[in-house]
Amino acid sequence: MSNGQWYPPEWPDRIRALAAGTLTAATPRRAATVMLLRNAPGGPEVHMLRRRTSMAFAAGAYAYPGGGVDPRDDDRQVRWAGPTQQTWAERLGVPEKDAQAIVCAAVRETFEEAGVLLAGPTPDTVVDDTTGEQWQADRQALIARDLSFAEFLQQRGLVLRSDLLGAWARWITPEFEPRRYDTWFFAAALPAGQRTSDDSSEADRTVWISPGQAASAYDRGELTMMPPTIATLRTLAAYGSAHDALAGAAGRDLTPVLAQARLEAGELVLSWPGHDEFTKHIPTGGSN
Repeated sequence: MSNGQWYPPEWPDRIRALAAGTLTAATPRRAATVMLLRNAPGGPEVHMLRRRTSMAFAAGAYAYPGGGVDPRDDDRQVRWAGPTQQTWAERLGVPEKDAQAIVCAAVRETFEEAGVLLAGPTPDTVVDDTTGEQWQADRQALIARDLSFAEFLQQRGLVLRSDLLGAWARWITPEFEPRRYDTWFFAAALPAGQRTSDDSSEADRTVWISPGQAASAYDRGELTMMPPTIATLRTLAAYGSAHDALAGAAGRDLTPVLAQARLEAGELVLSWPGHDEFTKHIPTGGSN
């Protein structure tokens, strides 16, 4: 492998089965992930986690904090600040209820996986410290789904700060993957006073790294990543600060990216529209 592209060995057989009509594509689950940024002397850095090798999906790959939507993320009792749910619905291209759930999932998952909370006691403030036993207990209750995010905000007297997020991209897991996600990528800056936690239940390593350095490590095969991760890293590298990246989010195209597979000249050709670097040619006579 010349780079760090995550490529499961079972994909070719699943692609063939899908083409033959013997594989039924799973319905993708809504998800959200956040590219958490901080400024450093050499430019912005992004927070990344290496997924545990025991994970069923993308084991060992570097990714951002994120995960699937909780059915309760669309609860109208969620205390909300920033652009309205309707504004987010227009930006994300989904119904208002779905937009709230996606944004809520982005904020909740960032807290669960990285210990960073994009919320505050008022619409123009943000908490400055999420360390301590009580915060950790709340994180664990959210992870276990013993506590909804709406209940958490209510108990803490906080409002979700949707204005601290910038929608960046949307990728849908290929139809031949058994676990599929319709994932919205967001950018956010690390709030002043907060720091990331390294005790994620889904990661065995966390790192702050510049997008350019991470992309170079991927190119050398030193860091494994899924196509959406490296693609978004490459776009982040153009910005000189976290503020610039967030400002640039407003103009980002959210047209969903979905892998395509076709038979061509005796090969299966796997491609992601608009992202030629991920194109892979698979001999039809073999399994990889």
